Amino acid sequence: MPSYLFQVSYSAPAWAAMIQKPQDRVKAVRKAVEKLGGKVGAFWMTFGDYDLVGVLKMPDNISAAAFAMAVAAAEPARM
Repeated sequence: MPSYLFQVSYSAPAWAAMIQKPQDRVKAVRKAVEKLGGKVGAFWMTFGDYDLVGVLKMPDNISAAAFAMAVAAAEPARM
């Protein structure tokens, strides 16, 4: 299965939501990825332009794009 790197930049409202109600974001991501036939690799918090980077194993480009679209469409505190 191909690996895909993803990079996330949280908005100010997303950070505020996570501070008010901390959550394990990996659980939310894992659920969405596994629905698409993929597997979650590693996640890292970072400094700089991106707040989080991660590696996913997805069946194909279509599945990876579907995941990216789901994340982009989600409310800040949900994905």
